[in-house]
Amino acid sequence: MKKLPLIVIVGPTASGKTALAIKLAKQFNGEIICADSRTIYQEMNIGTAKPTQKEQEQVKHWGIDLIAPDEKFTAADFQKYANDKIHEIRLRSKIPFLVGGSGLYVDAVIFDYKFGDAADEKIREELNKMTVRELQDYCEKHNIPLPKNRENKRYLVRSIERGNDSENSRDKIRDDAITIGIDIAKGELRERIAKRTREIFDGGIEAETKQLAKKYSWDSEAMKSNIYPIVWRILSGGISRDEAIRLAEIADWHLAKKQLTWFRRNPQIKWLKRNEVEKYLREKLESLV
Repeated sequence: MKKLPLIVIVGPTASGKTALAIKLAKQFNGEIICADSRTIYQEMNIGTAKPTQKEQEQVKHWGIDLIAPDEKFTAADFQKYANDKIHEIRLRSKIPFLVGGSGLYVDAVIFDYKFGDAADEKIREELNKMTVRELQDYCEKHNIPLPKNRENKRYLVRSIERGNDSENSRDKIRDDAITIGIDIAKGELRERIAKRTREIFDGGIEAETKQLAKKYSWDSEAMKSNIYPIVWRILSGGISRDEAIRLAEIADWHLAKKQLTWFRRNPQIKWLKRNEVEKYLREKLESLV
C-alpha cells in the first residue's frame, strides 16, 4: 500500500456512524478519531451519546473526554489534535478513521483550514453585546462576507473576527482522504433519533444533569448546549418528562437537518447507504495497494 489513507465518515446525528465505524475499523485495522463537538467534554457521557465504554474497548477511540465542560476548545484546537493523532495512528501501521457530525471539525482537517490568532476577548465581549442586525450591518459596512447562517450571532462574531479572510474553502481536499457520508432516509432517521432519545432518558440523564449542574456554571457553552438545558427544566419543575423527551427529539431533528445541510455542500463526499460502505471502502483500499 502506497500510503495509509484517512477514512472520513460523516452524517447526521443518530445515523449509525459509531457502530459502522467500529465495524470497519476492526475489519481494516483502524483507530477512530471522533469529530464531535459534544463528546470532547468530560463527565458528559449520557447526554452527548458518547461511545460507551464497551464500544471504546472494541476499537481505540480518540477525541473523547478532552476537556472539562467549563473549558474552551476551538475548531483550530481540534484540527491540531486530529492531525497529531492521524500521524500517530499511521506510525502504528493502522488506518485513521475520522468520524463525526461536527462539520467545522471535519472540514478543518480535510480542507486544511487556516485559523487566525486567538480572538481578543475584549473585542469579542463588545461584539457579543450587539444584536444580530447590528452585526450584519457591521459586516456589510466593513465588507466582511456574511456567514451562510447569517441569523446565528456566534457565526457572525466569528466572521467579524476573521475579517476578510477567504483562504478557507472546500475547493481542495487533502489527497489522502476517502470521504463517505451516511445516506439515510428521513423516516428512518426520525425513528433512530426517537429511539436514542428514549435510551438517553432511560440511561440516567437526569442524575447526570444534576451532577453537572452542581459542579459547573450554566454560563459555560457546554451546559447551554446539548440536552442538558431541556433536562434541567424537568428538574426545576418547568416541564414534564414526556415534554422533555419531545423537545429533545425535536432539537436533535433540527441538529440533524443542519448537519445534512452543511455536509451536502461538500461535493467531495460520496453518499452511501450503511450496507454499501464496506464494499466501497474495500475497493478503494485495494486500489491503493
